Amino acid sequence: MMSTSTSLRLFQGNLSSMFAQTSPDVHTQSLPRNLVLYLEEGHLHPHHHLGSQLKVTLVSSQSLAYFSPLAWGPQRTDCKYEFFSSFNIWPSEVRSDLRAGIKAKHQGDLALSERFLRRALDTALSLPVNTFSPEPYLKISGIAISLAEVLESNNRPKEAYEVYENILSRLQKALVFGQELQSQRLHSGVRVSSDTENEDVVKEGEEEELMLTGPERLRAISIASKLGEMAETYQQPLEEEEKWLTWAVEELLRTLRDSQRHPHLPSPDNQEHRKSNEEKEEQEVKLVLSDLDLPHWVRKTDIGAPIEALGAFYAKSGKLEYAMPLYLQAVSLLIPPPGSHHVASPEDTCRAAQLMNNLSELIMRGKPTPQALHQAEAWAQQALGTIRKTESKARDPGQLAVCEQALGAVLFNLASFSEMRDDREKARELFTASWEQSKHVKSQEGILEARAALRRLDRLDRTASKNGSQAGEIKPSS
Repeated sequence: MMSTSTSLRLFQGNLSSMFAQTSPDVHTQSLPRNLVLYLEEGHLHPHHHLGSQLKVTLVSSQSLAYFSPLAWGPQRTDCKYEFFSSFNIWPSEVRSDLRAGIKAKHQGDLALSERFLRRALDTALSLPVNTFSPEPYLKISGIAISLAEVLESNNRPKEAYEVYENILSRLQKALVFGQELQSQRLHSGVRVSSDTENEDVVKEGEEEELMLTGPERLRAISIASKLGEMAETYQQPLEEEEKWLTWAVEELLRTLRDSQRHPHLPSPDNQEHRKSNEEKEEQEVKLVLSDLDLPHWVRKTDIGAPIEALGAFYAKSGKLEYAMPLYLQAVSLLIPPPGSHHVASPEDTCRAAQLMNNLSELIMRGKPTPQALHQAEAWAQQALGTIRKTESKARDPGQLAVCEQALGAVLFNLASFSEMRDDREKARELFTASWEQSKHVKSQEGILEARAALRRLDRLDRTASKNGSQAGEIKPSS
């Protein structure tokens, strides 16, 4: 079979007990303890259970290039930039180097771009943090990201990796300071001082600039996820990839938790943070990001992606007991429960359908008990229902791209379950639909898998017909 690979909220309830309804052999107690502490605050939707008793082979639609958990948005292709007007909001100390570095980048002179951007970053790190207000860490890290992207494009991934690692370290220090400051203010009202390096030296009235806002925390999460992606791409030890992806998920869940516990603090989901003068500041920050032409993985603050990425890491590592709770949590993030003030976009519901189908595949990797098979088919059915519902409501066909890619895999899985029940007529119908959908999205591997399944059914039918004919020729002895 095939598997397919956000709103800000914390879910109440107990993940362990809810997860037991869908997969009794896997619990959050199997996860690393630091993740369990956060994931146990989650809540999952109950699912129906269907039946089957035979083993089935699953084919991951991630392997069919249906979905990449790190594809967080489209690459920008527009190369028209107003270099001499849009950079005016940057401090004068870095403005000219930034302008020259970005211009050189889009002219294809990566060596020259690196020189200017590196000098801009060095200058930025030597200036007081509040020079870059509002949201200074968003801007400073943006320079670092632009430099790292140039280095990676110039086939220098090791240096790019170091730039990402160094800027994340600075964001992590700011996070620690902000947590200490918030804690003391909430409990005693006492102001704290900082002993961090250079840019983090605190002066009177500067504490707020050193506390990361919600978007700045999401930036740190994005950088950690990028490091995890690079660790995989450039074949670093698995421990290195796991370290970054785990930190990204932990920090994501801390951010969500803090946005609920302390709604007056800056966070991505705090409506007060978006009002009055801060609306103007937010527009300023958006202009900055456009100036830098940041890569797609950091422009879209898709909070479900880090959880999906860590789940995919554990799935490929064979640690299914870790992967499944993470996929479940990602589904819950992508599709808020009824009554929530969040409305899932068609893109998010399609991604949730992919994850539901992935869960079906993961369940089937374990022992093929009747209960596991019931659960696996239930997830595949739920994935199909989610896709159909989204298709009926979406206004823009462009919003359904992910659903279109996932549908072939979902249909293939459901066909396999029908085959397991020896319902060959239904299996043939679904395999044919999967084949047609794979042709529609130009998935060569999906086409081959569906064709192979249909040929297998043809052989089974011929064998059954031959056996039936032979049985009819046998006459009873007189």
